[in-house]
Amino acid sequence: MTTPIDMHLDPKTVDILSQVTTATLTTILLKKGLRNVWLRGTRPIRTGQPRLVGRAFTLRFVPAREDLATPASWASPISTRAAIEDMPAGCIAVVDAMGVTDAGIFGDILCARMVKRGVTALITDGVVRDVGGVLGTDLPVWCSGVAAPPSVAGLTFVAWQQPIGCGGVAVFPGDVIVADDDGAVLIPADLLEEMLVLAPEQERLEAWIMKEVNAGVPLPGLYPANAENKAKYEAEMGKQR
Repeated sequence: MTTPIDMHLDPKTVDILSQVTTATLTTILLKKGLRNVWLRGTRPIRTGQPRLVGRAFTLRFVPAREDLATPASWASPISTRAAIEDMPAGCIAVVDAMGVTDAGIFGDILCARMVKRGVTALITDGVVRDVGGVLGTDLPVWCSGVAAPPSVAGLTFVAWQQPIGCGGVAVFPGDVIVADDDGAVLIPADLLEEMLVLAPEQERLEAWIMKEVNAGVPLPGLYPANAENKAKYEAEMGKQR
């Protein structure tokens, strides 16, 4: 028997990470040896979407097989419809569509239901359909584009809340996703607490570096900061605390 996954994120955690860019997160994770955390093909469907944070609720498609990928499958117990009814409020739906861009995995009706269930966002390396309607639901979406054909034209839905590969990144249920204008980044669940300390500090450091750049300080020794500039940074931060 598997241990139930806690999909809840503390509001303080969401607040902290919503102030950290995905670019900063990739830099910190790179320093920890994790290079493959940016989900390729996950672009915001509209400009101006807020930076969003949530635990990953995973869904998985495989290539279409004619006896399984049919409109009748939408009423199956194993369907995107059933998966949506299992999504907890606050989660981010992360969908492995294998990068297929000629079959829309979700349309306006499914996205509208996700909004009603309190889902934070939809992230996929695939595409959506009924784009005007999807935009009208106000569900934040990161995807690879749009296509008119339904999912069964190119994909078979097989499971949810299992490990998946989305945009070439291994995503496990309960991992943390942060998405902004640069795309979506994964934080492994086991690294969350450490990132809550490291990420805000990195943002403070880079803000200080930008201040120095604007003051005319040259980059060598500043970015990355050498011992002298680190000491200067610590001294200034100490005065502000």
